Amino acid sequence: MKWRCAALLLPPIAEQRWQLPQALPPLKPSQHTELIQGTGLPEELLTVLLRRGHTSLEQLMDLLEPPQAPEPEAHFADLDKAVQRLVRACQGQEPVAICGDYDADGMTSTALLMGVLQRLGARPVAAIPSRMDDGYGLNVAMVEQLAGAGIALLVTVDNGISAAAALDRAEALQVEVILTDHHTVPAVMPPHAALLHPALTPEGSPFRGLAGVGLAYVLAAGLCRAFADQSGLDIALNLFCIGTIADMAPLQGVNRRWLCDGLPRLGHSALPGLQALQQLSGLDDDQVDAQAVGFQLAPRINAVGRLGDPQLVVELLTTSDPARAMELARQCETLNRQRRELCDAIEAEALALLDADGPLRPPFLLLAQTHWHHGVIGIVAARLVERFGRPAALLAGEGQGQLRASVRAPKGFAVDAALQHCASLLQRFGGHPAAGGFTVKAEQVAALHAKLNTLAATWLQRQGAGVSIEPEALLELGRIDRSFWHQLQRLEPFGIAHAAPVFWSRNCTVHEQKLLRGGHLQLLLSQGGARLRAMGWRWQGETELPAQIDVAYRLRLDRWQGEERLQLELVGLRAAAEDSGEVVLQRHARTYWCRRDGDQLVVRNAAGEELVEQLSDLKLRNLKVDSESKPAGPLDPRHNHPYVRTLMREAAMALGLAS
Repeated sequence: MKWRCAALLLPPIAEQRWQLPQALPPLKPSQHTELIQGTGLPEELLTVLLRRGHTSLEQLMDLLEPPQAPEPEAHFADLDKAVQRLVRACQGQEPVAICGDYDADGMTSTALLMGVLQRLGARPVAAIPSRMDDGYGLNVAMVEQLAGAGIALLVTVDNGISAAAALDRAEALQVEVILTDHHTVPAVMPPHAALLHPALTPEGSPFRGLAGVGLAYVLAAGLCRAFADQSGLDIALNLFCIGTIADMAPLQGVNRRWLCDGLPRLGHSALPGLQALQQLSGLDDDQVDAQAVGFQLAPRINAVGRLGDPQLVVELLTTSDPARAMELARQCETLNRQRRELCDAIEAEALALLDADGPLRPPFLLLAQTHWHHGVIGIVAARLVERFGRPAALLAGEGQGQLRASVRAPKGFAVDAALQHCASLLQRFGGHPAAGGFTVKAEQVAALHAKLNTLAATWLQRQGAGVSIEPEALLELGRIDRSFWHQLQRLEPFGIAHAAPVFWSRNCTVHEQKLLRGGHLQLLLSQGGARLRAMGWRWQGETELPAQIDVAYRLRLDRWQGEERLQLELVGLRAAAEDSGEVVLQRHARTYWCRRDGDQLVVRNAAGEELVEQLSDLKLRNLKVDSESKPAGPLDPRHNHPYVRTLMREAAMALGLAS
């Protein structure tokens, strides 16, 4: 298997803004020993988890060995009501409409309930709106069409909570609706027969992070328990894994537990459709992990919802015919290829438009072309965020003088709040902090851009320009071996709210540098006696790197022609400290210059003032000096200030003296 290009773009050095992690408060030796021995984790991995807030042995073990899910009936007040209504539908062989969404979460949710209901005797029908013709969610026309076909029970998956007009119409037509949704709960609840929503579970519930497919799985599991028939739940768990990862749901609570249960079995799924997708993706059975789902399987499913008919995916994930499954999977493959070509073409146009405006980028990147495809502009907007580290919106024509947009933003810029601030200029809008969408009249675009620029400029002034590089733990290349890799795998699965760790290594020597086809950068690096290869995807930076560099990276296992080797997947690089040994430390809006001078640590600010401290006085785990010895002399009184103490610890970290 070749490297899967699953990483973000590696930005040029000049556009990177390194933000080293804040120093951890010193642990008592007994506490440190307890955590190391209790978990068996290497120091660097323990450091990552401590920085993420897992500070007790109990929290760490819950992450490494997630507890079983509690009984869902205690968390979802309407679950029993929903299950009993579906039991009657199965016993009476009723037609039931499963009303899903056209993204991977909605399509897998639909297929999950379709498969379980078919096995238990109901006659389910998939009803998913068209992205281009209908837009998102349940609508009045769908309700009327389904009621006209004699369907008296609808189950929404991954939508419905905000479809007030459609639900009012369903009530008028005496059509019962079971809502399962994870989007924002409205102030006024629409009519419904039963509702499953993670936000309505008790505070601290492990079900709080469920995506649409997770709610469908809860409902399906309750139905299977009612019939004492578990035969469909293995397949339902397969689809839960696909939809949860594709929807970027947080990998916490029951999401993490069920992924730990389901991912090891996913490569051996009994679903012919998943087997066909896996084959066309070039994945072996033992390679279907969270990364493979997120970057190989899910895009092929999502491409259908973006460019084609979502019913294709529902049939793919419910058919029992391997030949039909392969035929449908090939259609997914074709649409995914078209999706990639469209994205590349639109990205090239977007970059050309930005270049035409000169070297200065606006704080908020807003670009519009009426011929762009609605289904993929969100992907391209995300690519611009990766490249430039600032929020971006791409607008495509919608007819009648209106444009429809997809918005993406870096961490820290709240898309939903920004759109709310601009509500008076928009026809409609929605989203969450990282992404959103809106419709706007063409004559309002200039005023909208001006307002968004003001918001983004304020944010950039506070945040700093450029793409933020945020490593979590210092790691020496010599520490990277199969043992470390196996320990890292204990932290999987990785995803939203639990990303793969970003490590950094200082003063690495560049022995080889190659620019591969596609613009990918390949390096051979050494540090001490260790040598490792590194990959930087879609490199747009310097043709010749400095001889000594610092690198930030995720660790990956590359399989090629029957061989496996550990490699670094670069997320950032910069020139290493020069002979002076001085390293730049950025902390919020301030810049400091740090160096080691014998047994002293020297930190200088922009005004030229210096703080000097004996290294032996810094109480840091892993400090590469005698941290238990007494300071040689009195310290500057200012060192007792919490900000200064933290600054000095972080300066030691920046110099590679601590993790």
